[in-house]
Amino acid sequence: MVLAGPAFVASVAYVDPGNIATNSVAGATSGYALAWVVVAAGLMAMPVQFVAAKVGIVTGRSLPRTCRQVMGKPTRVLMWLQAEVVAMATDVAEFLGAAVGLQLLFGLGLLPSGLITAVIAFGVLALQRHGHRPFEVGIVAFLAFVVAGVGFQLFSVGIDPGGVAAGLVPGLDDSAQLVLAVGIVGATVMPHAIYAHSALAAGRSRGVGRPGRSRLLRFQRTEVIGALTIAGLVNLAMLLVAARVFGVGPAGEGVDGLEAAHAGLGQFAGGAVALAFAATLLASGLSSAAVGTYSGQVVMEGFVDIRLSPTIRRSVTMLPALILLAVGTSPTTALVGSQVVLSFGIPFALYALLKVARDEQVLGTEAIGRGMTAVLGTISAVVVCLNVVLLVDTIAG
Repeated sequence: MVLAGPAFVASVAYVDPGNIATNSVAGATSGYALAWVVVAAGLMAMPVQFVAAKVGIVTGRSLPRTCRQVMGKPTRVLMWLQAEVVAMATDVAEFLGAAVGLQLLFGLGLLPSGLITAVIAFGVLALQRHGHRPFEVGIVAFLAFVVAGVGFQLFSVGIDPGGVAAGLVPGLDDSAQLVLAVGIVGATVMPHAIYAHSALAAGRSRGVGRPGRSRLLRFQRTEVIGALTIAGLVNLAMLLVAARVFGVGPAGEGVDGLEAAHAGLGQFAGGAVALAFAATLLASGLSSAAVGTYSGQVVMEGFVDIRLSPTIRRSVTMLPALILLAVGTSPTTALVGSQVVLSFGIPFALYALLKVARDEQVLGTEAIGRGMTAVLGTISAVVVCLNVVLLVDTIAG
């Protein structure tokens, strides 16, 4: 359908390499116990992404560009600067994930894998030259590959219905599970997903009247539910695969990152499952990196009215990742560090979303009411608090 696309592109941020690593480690070390956290995280993301899309549809502009109406220049510059730092951190995670995927697939060194990833990333971004639609189709194709890859892994290892049912009952057994839960929920709201979704949805609203806008809002609500349900099921499947393969015991104790998860899957589930894991990781990294770069363009153009070509942005934001690979930094260490930096950007994005979405001078009768404001406020408070816990734990560790 012509209207479909924005929510599915945004949902790529919820199945990025950071999610793959977190869900795999959670399943390997805690079994099915944190399945309920994955489900809760997916549900929390839905109203956030719908409101982001609503801002784009109603105003015809991205969230950063709409912020010009409600923020002074100093605030907008601050928002832009922190968003650029977060964009680089995001790119480190996605870029390293894709590079690790290539390394696992072909046995290359990390730096050569990183350089090949760069070439492929430029190819994905080239789709934007032909408009939003080819870019969206390309990203959704990657998403479909990720869904198929994770589905194959789950089909191959099977499901323990009793374990899944028990894991859907809320509860935390120890502090280690609390930290893992914080990591899962803390990665729920991605700043670049909010910005990108608002911009892609805005592109759908140009030239339509009020009846058409109402139709777009109804369709976008349905699409957000569908897209994030798929992303949530993919995340849940990742955890279930790791829980099924490793269980709770010695086999899962050494699973502390992407390479360890891949090695363990190969040892206990077979080469085909490990191959699917690596291919999924590559597709996830490439697609989420492209969405992150697009979001960076939206942020820069929106907050400070500066536009760079995708090639320049891609070159600048991938540089830190290439440097980390060149100096031999552990991908897992770099991935954890990038998630800590990313956590700083979440409060800013949620603040911008709430400030714009509540303003009747901006959204008119479509401004969110007290009920949705309370929902978003609660989600914001939970996500921010959990990210603070994750940050403190990471620093202390």
